[in-house]
Amino acid sequence: MKTIILNQRKERDELLSRPYLMRRSHQDMEVLLDSHLIKLITGPRRVGKSTQALLMLREKRFAYLNFDSQQLLESWDANLVMKMLDDVYPDYDYMMLDEVQNLDGWDIWVSELYRNGKNLVITGSNAKMLSSEMATLLTGKYLQVEMLPFSLEEFFDWNKLDIHHPKPEQATDCKLLKDDYMRNGGYPEVVASRLLVRSYLDTLFDSIIWKDVAKRHKVRNITELNNLALYLVSNFCNPTSANELAEALGFSSVNTAKKFMDYLHEPYLFYYLSRYNNKLKLMQKAPRKVYVVDNGFVAAKSFTLSENLGRMLENQVFIELMRRGYDTDKTMFYYRSRNDKEVDFVLRQGAHVERLVQVCYDMSSPRTENREVSSIIECAGELNCRNLTIITNEEERTIEKDGFTISVVPIAKF
Repeated sequence: MKTIILNQRKERDELLSRPYLMRRSHQDMEVLLDSHLIKLITGPRRVGKSTQALLMLREKRFAYLNFDSQQLLESWDANLVMKMLDDVYPDYDYMMLDEVQNLDGWDIWVSELYRNGKNLVITGSNAKMLSSEMATLLTGKYLQVEMLPFSLEEFFDWNKLDIHHPKPEQATDCKLLKDDYMRNGGYPEVVASRLLVRSYLDTLFDSIIWKDVAKRHKVRNITELNNLALYLVSNFCNPTSANELAEALGFSSVNTAKKFMDYLHEPYLFYYLSRYNNKLKLMQKAPRKVYVVDNGFVAAKSFTLSENLGRMLENQVFIELMRRGYDTDKTMFYYRSRNDKEVDFVLRQGAHVERLVQVCYDMSSPRTENREVSSIIECAGELNCRNLTIITNEEERTIEKDGFTISVVPIAKF
């Protein structure tokens, strides 16, 4: 065991020696570290959770365990591990536990560490950590930091351009970067090597299906699971239901489709957005819109023949709203009016609808403008909301119609 921990210390020190881009965050990392609560960093695989944890702890004395190690898991002995950590990391102040959900019964062990006064920073790639394990034993004992792929702003940071104040001579570079990000996403591993996007994300997608879903849940019919994942990534931003999916894919049971959809959300691969309705029962029955955690997966895995820039931009906006703290349970929905007009995002604060957001890649055509404007205005009237935004690729202006004011905002400014 000591050899395993010593080898992991070498791994930790090598990772600490690398240069990293400091991610933008709404949270003060020093304040987080000063708290006695568990710091839980969650998000999809390979988005930089471990890096974020290392950067938080870089100047601190901390012990390190990486549970993405079969050797550690197979040799696991909690008492021996704690003894060896004291030997390898004398007088440490923090413990970093990487991908801790791979350890059976991890929540019981972490709860015990917490009771013993350990200051913990843990990472995990599974949403179920929050919905079940974290919500039972560890309720009230943790603070969450959710990581996602690079935002457009961070992608510009990486390329040493200021998205908010570009110089006139950088206009072409900014336009190319913005277009590149929308098509290829923001996974940290490929922001510097765009030629690798499709091969890298193709492999990562398959790895998530096999390792984080099929293996974790002991799925026997992996072909059906994979077919569903490919169908969802090809139909992103479209509303669907378990009934429709079961029929389209020839599943023997609607429950199988429901179960597999939940499994594919757990590793943060897909999100499902409910249709807003004041009656919870009606909201639960309506089809949900499907979103992918990164546009690069669409480029890598979708079998659609035509590129839909409108849906790519909508998916990008959805993930940005998630990054800002909106969630698909309580604060973000889509809406369809009584006349079947739709608005992409209803943003709610408590019981109050605070903002409606429509996404339209190109609104230069009068017909397109009329369609998008009439949709958001009709929905605004029914939802009693005056804060209206249409996000486009390039356009910026203000539209006044029927007593409503609509801000048209380009994605770079949004």
